[in-house]
Amino acid sequence: MKILFASQAIDGHFNPMTGVAMELKERGHDVRWYTGRVLAGKLGELGIPLFPFKRAIEHRADNLTELYPERARLKGPRAIGFDGEKIFASNISSFFEDIRELDHDFPFDVLVADSSMFIHRLVAHLLGKRVVGFVVIPNMESDPLVPPLFFGFSPARNPGEKALQAVAGLLSDKVILRAASQSYRRQHRFYGQEMPKGGRLTDEPYRCSDAVIQTGSRSLDFPRRNDNPKVHYVGALLPYRPPGTAVPEIRPEGFARTVVVTQGTVDNLDQDKLIIPALEALKDTDTLVMVATAGRGTAELRERYPQPNIRIHDYIDFEAVFDFTDVFVTNGGFGGVQLALSKGVPLVVSGINEGKNDVNARVEYAGAGINLKTDRPSAAGIGKAVNAILAHPEWKHRAQQMAQDFGSQNPAEAAAKVVEGVLSNS
Repeated sequence: MKILFASQAIDGHFNPMTGVAMELKERGHDVRWYTGRVLAGKLGELGIPLFPFKRAIEHRADNLTELYPERARLKGPRAIGFDGEKIFASNISSFFEDIRELDHDFPFDVLVADSSMFIHRLVAHLLGKRVVGFVVIPNMESDPLVPPLFFGFSPARNPGEKALQAVAGLLSDKVILRAASQSYRRQHRFYGQEMPKGGRLTDEPYRCSDAVIQTGSRSLDFPRRNDNPKVHYVGALLPYRPPGTAVPEIRPEGFARTVVVTQGTVDNLDQDKLIIPALEALKDTDTLVMVATAGRGTAELRERYPQPNIRIHDYIDFEAVFDFTDVFVTNGGFGGVQLALSKGVPLVVSGINEGKNDVNARVEYAGAGINLKTDRPSAAGIGKAVNAILAHPEWKHRAQQMAQDFGSQNPAEAAAKVVEGVLSNS
C-alpha cells in the first residue's frame, strides 16, 4: 500500500505521527511524507522520503512571529481567530495543489492527514482518495454535551451554564472562527465543493475522513451524546524511537520526590508565565525539580537558580523521567499531558493560549490534576497545588487509573491498523 502522510511543519503536529508512519513502514508499506523542508533531517533519519511544501507557507513554531509580527500583540479569542485564518485556513488550496501534483509521482492509496490542514474534503472528493484524519489535540468534533472550543469550559452542570455555553458557541462560530470558516468555504467553492450549511469548520476533518486517529484516551474526553464510529482513540502517540534505544537512569540520589516543569515548545518566550513562578515555588525544598526549556534561556536560568534541588535542561526525555515523577507542572500541551497520564503522573496545569485551556479543562474534569485556569499563575498558587497533590494520594490514584486506560493497547499499532482498515473495508 502506498501511504502519504501530510502534516504541518510544527513538531507538536509532526512528532506524534512518526511512530505510526514507522509502524506502517515496518509492516511493508511504502510510506512518504508531505511537510516543510525544516523536517527533512528527521525524515532522513527515519528513512522516509520527503515531498516538501512548494506552494504552501511553512509555518513553524520558531517563525510565526517573523511571519506575522502582529500576532504577538493578540490575546484570547483574537489570537485564536488570527491563527485559525492565517496559520491553518490560508494554506488549504496550496496544500491541495501540492498534493495533487505529487500524486503523479507517488499515486498514493491513503492520505494520513494532520487535521489542522483541513484538506480532507478536497482530497477525498476531488482525488478520490481514502483519507485518515489524524488529530493531535483533544477531540474537536461538536456534540450537544461537549462545551464549545477555546473557552476552557467543562460540561455544563445547570441551566445557567448551558445558556452561557450556548452563547459562547455562537461567539466561537460567528466571531472567533468566522474569518477561517469564510476562507475555508471560499477556497472549497473554487473547486466546486460546498461545506454543508450550518457545519462547523472544526467538524470537517471528522466528516470528510474515512477514519480518524484520535490521540489520547476516551477517559480524557468529555461525555458525548453521539459517538462517531469513525473516531478511534489510540492512546499517547510518542515520537518514534528506534528499538533498543538506551534510556539512562537519570534520577539523582537524595530526593524522595520529583516535579517536572515545562512551558511547552511554542508559548515559551516569556518564562515568567510558568517556569519562573514554578522555580520560585519549589526552590530550596527537598523536592527535585526538573525543568525543560525547549532550548530557550537555559544558561541564564541555571545561573539564576543554582539551588541543588533544581536541574534545568534544554530538553528532557519525558518518557524516561515520568517513570519516577510525582507531579508534572505544564501549560497544557496535549502530548505531554497524555504521556504523563499514560505513566500515571498527576498534573498541575496552567495555560490558556493555543487551546491549552481546553486540554486543561479535560484534565480537571477527569480528576487527574489541578487546573489553575490562568496563563500567569503565582508561585504561591503553584506551590499550593503541587503540595496538595503530593499530600493527597487520591490524585496519584486517579492518574494511575487513567494509565490503565492508556496502556490497554500499543498506540502506534492501533493507529496503523486504522490506516490499513480503510482499504480492507472498502
